[in-house]
Amino acid sequence: MATTRFAPPGPLGFGGAPLGDMFDKVDEATAQATLEAAWDSGIRYYDTAPHYGAGLSEFRFGQMLRQRPRDEYVLSTKVGRLLVPDVEGEIAHPFRSAMAFRRVQDYSAAGARRSVEDSLQRMGIGRIDIVYVHDLAADHLSDAWEEAFATAREGAFRELIRMREEGLIKAWGMGVNLTEPCIRALKESDPDVFLLAGRYSLIDLAGLDELFPLCAERGAHIVVGGPYNSGLLAGGTTFNYVEAAPAEVEARNRIAAVCQELGVDLRAAALQFCAAHPVVAAVIPGAKHPDRVRQNAALMRARIPSAFWAALKAKGLLPEDAPTPG
Repeated sequence: MATTRFAPPGPLGFGGAPLGDMFDKVDEATAQATLEAAWDSGIRYYDTAPHYGAGLSEFRFGQMLRQRPRDEYVLSTKVGRLLVPDVEGEIAHPFRSAMAFRRVQDYSAAGARRSVEDSLQRMGIGRIDIVYVHDLAADHLSDAWEEAFATAREGAFRELIRMREEGLIKAWGMGVNLTEPCIRALKESDPDVFLLAGRYSLIDLAGLDELFPLCAERGAHIVVGGPYNSGLLAGGTTFNYVEAAPAEVEARNRIAAVCQELGVDLRAAALQFCAAHPVVAAVIPGAKHPDRVRQNAALMRARIPSAFWAALKAKGLLPEDAPTPG
């Protein structure tokens, strides 16, 4: 029998990368109004990271969340990058600004504990519920990811387990864009939850192959980041934070045609599809304007006829066994 593990509340959470000034800058008033809109929409799970604007997203989250009763929301952040003071601030793609820090990779035990303590200071909040080991994968580290994973397995992973045992955090896992590190972590350590960005969506089902069944077996949960695949499923042109390839655009267009035929908003389908899988605890689209937050909340509630999901499967656009709403 799978162990019961801590999971964030869903189905809708708030992803903090856009409030680290990802792709475009956001003024402080708009950032705070966006977070207020999330709270007013009933969202009670908030995810951020030191990487997002070199501390900017964490700082903004803290300004709003420390005014709320701490037991009424779940907060996650990440380790793997320490922030070192730097007057100029390090602007790193895809972020357009930064606080006065530069990033230093550190997957050690000491680095993980210090990172959590630093995040608490930046946010002015006394507890973090979930900690993800950030970007420990080949897409960020290339061939060096294997060595970094070994360091984290003996370092950050073990320290986060200790912190969980000490009651300092409730759960830990990985925050990545690829499934392989999550699978390895499940086989070689004891994680609770994964923030998987972009690998479970209407046009990318990589999570279904091995990771999701293994999570079900182990009682682990998935938080789906990037349900719009960084924009392509929300009317944009980017996939995985770069311009989408023709095949990706074609896949989106084929699903969009079924949406148009049956009167379904593609964005609603994208969100609700991700949330329907039993191992998915929450879906966390990002937003940088209050209207977008309210829109995401409405899209998650929108009614989608069962005929729509049946049509996607009949046309081979979704596997027959893919869980769908309803």
